[in-house]
Amino acid sequence: MASFRTVAADRTGGSHRLDSRRATAIVAALAVTQTVGYGTLYYAFAVFLVPLATDLGASTIAITGSFTANVLASAALAIPVGRWLDRHGGRALMTLGSIGGAVLLVAWSQVGSVWQLYAVQIGIGLASATCLYEAAFAVIIAWHSPHRRSTALLTLTVVAGFASTIFLPLTGWLVEQYDWRTALLILAAVNAVLTVPLHVVVVRAAPIPAAETRVQEPPGRLEAVLTDRGFWLLAVSFTAHTAVIAAVGVLLVAALINWGHSAAFAATVAGLFGVLSVTGRLVATGLQRRFRTTSVVAAIFLLQGIAAVGLAWFGRDATAAVIAVIGFGLGFGVGSIAKPLLLAERYDTRRYATIAGVLVVPTTIAKAASPLAAAALHSTTGGYGPVFLVAAVISIVAAGTLAAVPRPRGGC
Repeated sequence: MASFRTVAADRTGGSHRLDSRRATAIVAALAVTQTVGYGTLYYAFAVFLVPLATDLGASTIAITGSFTANVLASAALAIPVGRWLDRHGGRALMTLGSIGGAVLLVAWSQVGSVWQLYAVQIGIGLASATCLYEAAFAVIIAWHSPHRRSTALLTLTVVAGFASTIFLPLTGWLVEQYDWRTALLILAAVNAVLTVPLHVVVVRAAPIPAAETRVQEPPGRLEAVLTDRGFWLLAVSFTAHTAVIAAVGVLLVAALINWGHSAAFAATVAGLFGVLSVTGRLVATGLQRRFRTTSVVAAIFLLQGIAAVGLAWFGRDATAAVIAVIGFGLGFGVGSIAKPLLLAERYDTRRYATIAGVLVVPTTIAKAASPLAAAALHSTTGGYGPVFLVAAVISIVAAGTLAAVPRPRGGC
């Protein structure tokens, strides 16, 4: 007859195997829901921009402004969403967000005025805050041990990194075959069918390790994080990097055309960012197994600064432009995988979502404002060279502040 200790060990091992399988299933499910969510709620907007402006009789600036409202609404909800995720997990919230996203896509297909479009886009921003990357990262951080988090986050972001590659052409094809309103209804159906069931069935609250059920210290106070110098260095670095990514992502095609390249060349070169973002994540994850994550990511941010200088000085040459875009594109998706890893490394993961929510606010504002600021700089100077030189300076600031982040001394 097996001893009590052996039976207990078997039970513990069996529970661990079940938890491991559940964690793997959650990563797979979230990889699908994030790809579909970003494709339908975020990237598809670019395809609808011109048809919306035409049908609603509005300028492209007015239509684009609704997307800015979307992004800002998402930032406004970041901290409350983070607190909910820390206390209750992601299942209910992500499910509700997915349902809301699908309903709002249907509502979007019925808009007849600019104010209605703004209302729908604000709603989509709120739904996105509950079911896209930040919520998914919180679930994965809670389910995975420190040595498995990087692989889990890499898997998620590599798959979801192809959202634009899949959904931009798909949305364009749907608009050509039908119209933008019908395309939105089809995307709403895709969103509902592929995201809602996965969030309901697969996502669960993370188990508490047996050792923690006996004696567990209360979660660290948020005030301790907000007084940590390392947190603010991370905030400056990732806010600066987000601003650069957003500005370059929006203006690169226009800059290349302005420098004498064809529209087809400009679009093709800009399209490299999707593949390069995946490549950069793979490279960064591989290097961080040998070097500090902050050092690896700071080096990539610095490379982006050098590439931005290359675009400013040599962007009229096709070969030089491609090389510079490759250098810049390697860092295009690195921030999204480095930020959750660094926050989880430094702070109490039971507060992860709340801490991440605090950081989301400035980065999202930068994401919304930097393209407008870059466009204003271009209008003032009359060229795109100064825009990319400023982007280079900000990239270097992002690299320097990240490199200055001290090693963690234990959770705050």
